[in-house]
Amino acid sequence: MTAQLIDGNALSRQLRADVSARVSALKARGITPGLAVILVGDNAASQVYVRNKVKACDDTGMHSVLETWPASLSEAELLARVDALNQDPAIHGILVQLPLPAHIDAQKVIEAIDPAKDVDGFHIASAGALMTGMRGFWPCTPYGCMKMLESIGYDLKGKHAVVIGRSNIVGKPMALMLLQQNATVTICHSATKDLKAMTLQADVIVAAVGKRNVLTADMVKPGAVVLDVGMNRNDEGKLCGDVDFDGVREVASHITPVPGGVGPMTITMLMVNTLESAERT
Repeated sequence: MTAQLIDGNALSRQLRADVSARVSALKARGITPGLAVILVGDNAASQVYVRNKVKACDDTGMHSVLETWPASLSEAELLARVDALNQDPAIHGILVQLPLPAHIDAQKVIEAIDPAKDVDGFHIASAGALMTGMRGFWPCTPYGCMKMLESIGYDLKGKHAVVIGRSNIVGKPMALMLLQQNATVTICHSATKDLKAMTLQADVIVAAVGKRNVLTADMVKPGAVVLDVGMNRNDEGKLCGDVDFDGVREVASHITPVPGGVGPMTITMLMVNTLESAERT
């Protein structure tokens, strides 16, 4: 068996076409969805991510505002910028790119964002909404993973899903989203004693720890679906995920590549969240 690829680029194009059509409909009513992105410091990876997010806005017809600030920006000054954007009716989504400089409390900044504009889905109100099944914004990466499962017609009801990683950004919300679709969910992490024993039971595995080869072929049940959220570099400096792709693809039924898998979906779901925020106004 060689796994079918779940192509994040192709699925993103489909979803962005729908976003563009809905943006056009909003514009006809005099509303242009607006996303504000704040970048503090000169982290090279963050600059690439931000550039891609702004481009995605332009490609789908949205309005974007990019604010770049030096790493010396104070926490109070950043909070003031967030507050100003909260009050701006032309802005429907606010994203503060992480990581922030060490002297700034990232959680404090996230909590300063109006939950109605929290298109990253990181605010405690968004987390609470996901926990209780109420309407809110889902974090973009796990939301993208759910869309990928949906794209292959995968019914999660009664399936066993194993999430490797427990971050607030991916692992925990991923588990909750899978649970909402009636999967039985196991969360594994650095203190899990026998990871292989857990993953061999899984119908779906989501690897999200940021560690190369955390999942190898001998850890995967034949026919399982594997979603690789990791973003690492191999010995040659090329992008790779958390999964031993070449080995696992010979065991799994479906697998996401890195690059070209979950990554493009993360930005696409940011566009979806920003659009939905504008539609709610």
